[in-house]
Amino acid sequence: MNQQASPAFDAIGFDADDTLWHDISNYMQAKTAYLEFLAKYSSAEEIDSELDRTEARNLKCFGYGVKGFTLSMIETAITMTREQITAAEINQIISMGKDWLHSPVTPLPGVEPTISALSARYRLVVITKGDLFDQESKLARSGLGDFFDDLHVVSEKTPETYTRVLGSLGVEARRFLMVGNSLRSDILPVLELGGWAIHVPHEITWSMEMVSKAQLENMHHASAKTISDVPHIIEALIRDGGASTRNSKEEL
Repeated sequence: MNQQASPAFDAIGFDADDTLWHDISNYMQAKTAYLEFLAKYSSAEEIDSELDRTEARNLKCFGYGVKGFTLSMIETAITMTREQITAAEINQIISMGKDWLHSPVTPLPGVEPTISALSARYRLVVITKGDLFDQESKLARSGLGDFFDDLHVVSEKTPETYTRVLGSLGVEARRFLMVGNSLRSDILPVLELGGWAIHVPHEITWSMEMVSKAQLENMHHASAKTISDVPHIIEALIRDGGASTRNSKEEL
């Protein structure tokens, strides 16, 4: 780490959840267990819809992460049971959240060799949403921490957020590359600033990270099938001055 950066990029940012390691699968498992737990009170469809509404509403209060989701599960349970849920049942929901917080952190296939190789040439940083304690813990448990120079946990990923993070890093947007699985959070904001981005799709996309086709118009980016393709795309961007990102979508 901290070796001389490429002339093209002074820093490369990586999203964490579902870019570096599995996370949404843990979310889906927790949600499934929760719906089964409350099945005696209402249908899974009704509880699921109410949980989605509650979670979206609570993002402004609790932000992203397991703790906020657990609070939303409790609030939804109170609503769906018309305040009949017992203290013992609420305690079980809290236990579900704790189990998720302590679930294994497994890097996605190809992540470790890719990050290891890139860290020898570039300044790497993690830029992710969520709870600071949770994300610090996951980075440590993933075994990937030593490959990164810095970790930035933010409440939202907007152009303003990236401007602030890049300012703290002392990096200009035109010399910054972001890699992530979310078009809404990892790709579009960085491109709006004049930076570079590589989309690495995950097999499951959280509904709140979806973007419309209209939002993607004229927002061109490089797209990798897997994270193992990222070094090759970076080399191509350096070689052609980024034309594949700014002027056409690169599909590998």
